[in-house]
Order: sequence, then C-alpha cells, then structure tokens
Amino acid sequence: MGGQNLDVRGAGRAIVKMMKIEEEILDANTGEIGLQFVNSNNQIKATFPSDGAGSFTSEAEILRGDLVKILYNHTKDDVDYIFGKYITAIDQDDDHVNITFSDGKKAVYDLLIAADGVRSSTRTLLFGDEPEVKFIGLYNAWYTIPKKETDTQWARWYTALGSRVMLIRPDNHGTVRASFSFLSDDPDMQKLSLGEQKKLLKAKLNGAGWEEERLKEEIQKNDDVYFDGLSQIKAPRWFKGRAGMIGDAAYCPTPLTGMGTTLAIVGAYLLAGELSQHIKHTDAFLAYEKRMRPFVKKVQSLPPGVPWLAHPKTKFGVAIVNAVAGILASSIIGKISKLFGDKAKDATNDEIDLPDYKSALKEMPNRQLLFFQA
Repeated sequence: MGGQNLDVRGAGRAIVKMMKIEEEILDANTGEIGLQFVNSNNQIKATFPSDGAGSFTSEAEILRGDLVKILYNHTKDDVDYIFGKYITAIDQDDDHVNITFSDGKKAVYDLLIAADGVRSSTRTLLFGDEPEVKFIGLYNAWYTIPKKETDTQWARWYTALGSRVMLIRPDNHGTVRASFSFLSDDPDMQKLSLGEQKKLLKAKLNGAGWEEERLKEEIQKNDDVYFDGLSQIKAPRWFKGRAGMIGDAAYCPTPLTGMGTTLAIVGAYLLAGELSQHIKHTDAFLAYEKRMRPFVKKVQSLPPGVPWLAHPKTKFGVAIVNAVAGILASSIIGKISKLFGDKAKDATNDEIDLPDYKSALKEMPNRQLLFFQA
C-alpha cells in the first residue's frame, strides 16, 4: 500500500472508536517501536520509545494506504466511488451543483465537498486565489525503499549540516519509508517535473552523510517520489453556496503538527453531524464553522522556531539538536514527563466538543452528496 505514516490521536481517536474501526487501525500499525536520533556513524544519540511520555510514535501509527483501505472496506457497500476522474468545472444554482468531470461527463448533486488535499484543484475552481497557501520554508520528499539489514523497528532521524534532515521508518509491508527535508525560501520547487525534482533532491543530498548514497540511489530508481513544499491553508471561508471543502484542502496544518489526519477525521464527523441536524445546508455549514474554526486555529499554531530549529545549518547547530534530544530522552526527564503523560495524550480530545449526533438524529431530507477526494 502506498503513502507514508499517519497517526490518529485525540479527538480523531475518539471518532474512530465510535466508528468501531479503532481495533483495525491498531492491528494495521506500522510496527514502529519508537524514534532514535543518530549521528553520521549511525550511533544513537537519543531514544524515544513508543510507550514513553515524550514519544514521537503513536500506537495508532498507520500507513495512509492502510487507513484508506479500512475506510473503503467499511463504506463501499453504501457509497458510490468514482475512480480515475477529477472535476474540471463547477456550476451552481439555488438547488443543485452541476459538475463536469475530466472525461467530459456531467453530473448533478445536492452538495459538493472537496477533500482533495493541500494542492486541491477543486478549491481553486470554487474560490480561486482567495485561500492563502502559506509556505513555511520547508520542502519534504517521501518515498518507499527496500529494507536493509541495518533497518530495525526503530525510526531513525539524522540531522545533517546545511539545514537537512533524513528520516527512515519501518512499515508493516516488508519495506521502509524514507523522507528527506530541507529548508528553502523558494516557494515553487514542487512545480518542477519529476525528473527535475529527482535531480534537485540528489543535489541537495550531496555531502549529507549517513544514508546519503542509499537515498540518492533509491530516488533515481523510484517513480513514486512525492515532493512538496510544506504549506498551511488559511481560508477566510470554507463554503460557497452548496459547495465547500474540508481536510487539508480547507485547513492543512502541515505534517509538522502531526494533526492533519485528526483534523480531517474531526472535520468530516462534525460536518456530517451538522448536516444531519439542519434542514438548510447553509445552517449546517454555519454551525460546522462555529465548532471547527477554533480547533483549526489552535492546531495550526506552530511552536516558535519550527521548522528552523530542527534544521540547523552548522556543525554546532547539529550538535545542539542531538544534545537537546538526548536531554529530553533522559530517564530523569522521562520520569517527570510521565507525571503529565496521560493528561497530555488526551488533551487534544478535550479541545473540541464532539456531540453525539446519533442520539439526536432528526428526520432530514435525502441529500445526494459528492465528497470529492483525489
């Protein structure tokens, strides 16, 4: 299955429990037992086990493709899925949304909800340049590579000179997931062709050390390299007439927050719930935004110094990163953190109210909804 690691936490975890798919998600976890910071000689500088209070690894760590498979299997009998198409035109009136697909075919729906990611083309059709795509100065490449004897069930993080970071993570499919990130002020590198992106990535990896040669070799072989500039989406409105957007298309927080999946799950739950409680879709959209916007604002607030502190330019800066990681991973800090660990893990769940829509379900009009995801 394709895709990189996701984790479901806080309010998102509460929702998948309500959906009765929590156990399936846990059973499909990547097998990652924690994160290790290593130096150029692969010597461990800090260790954060998955069961520790300050862990970077969730027990609900799952590959994107595996989560998609679980959701698809639970909905395929009740939902009409259309594959291999995208929307090229949208025309609304007071009662319907008229859609033109990439194959020229047309369709009519009561509502349209776009969920096609941070680079959503449907968002552009609906809102043009109104939403801000806020580039945070960091590029990341993700791809799947063959497993080697040196790979374990630990994720390994390596900080290189020149504001570069490599991360290799285990999966549950007999391969490993690699990522490479670097700082840049250029907001348009993701527009390069795949060949140009590969050339750029190999050049950026030059002189990095550690698994540099392996990552460069696999970039050249791999046709499934996903490369993008990390950006947040700041949209003044999420709905227009009978159409709207949720998830990364509406409010991407960047992968640095670890909350993109949770935001998407919470957003879908609340929107579906509000549509079940209001006869008028406009009332449902307003109620949804009132609940969702404060949560989105909080999640999108990146800590000071992110992403620059984790991507130092100099040898001294790299030493500081590894030293700080070692301190945070120390047994003394771990014991102190455990005093607050359980509360911290559940804090996100307390930051947004999740109404029990099912118990208050009303008799509503039957709506034909197009929920568009790339």
